[in-house]
Amino acid sequence: MLVSDILRHKGHTVVTVKPELEVDAFVALLADQRIGAAVVSPDGIGIAGIVSERDVILALAAHGPQVLAWRVSEICSRDVTEALPTDKLDHLMSVMTERRTRHLPVVVQGELRGIVSIGDVVKARVSELEEEQKALTSYITGR
Repeated sequence: MLVSDILRHKGHTVVTVKPELEVDAFVALLADQRIGAAVVSPDGIGIAGIVSERDVILALAAHGPQVLAWRVSEICSRDVTEALPTDKLDHLMSVMTERRTRHLPVVVQGELRGIVSIGDVVKARVSELEEEQKALTSYITGR
């Protein structure tokens, strides 16, 4: 399965935030959208970083509640690993494990085209395993 297959099922919508958004507003956005991260982008196309619930927690632990008045650009991860639509599921699992990241923006020619989360990857892998199990059962039983 490819990233493009995952996006075909889940859609290409990506929640982006401007770098100047305050962290408290970002936390409200996470809760409202029921998501774990957003791409930091000044224009909704390019990627300046990615900010997640983990970034908020780490900043709060290190600096206290004043972090809530900071900009997301002050706590976001700037070293963003990107995925391509042609990347395979196994590659995503490897990258997410090695980089300890749960969200990969999907980029085509420098433009943001989607995002894949660890939940999307797990769901896709379970689907693959179910299809394999059905094929094996059918082969064994002759149906």
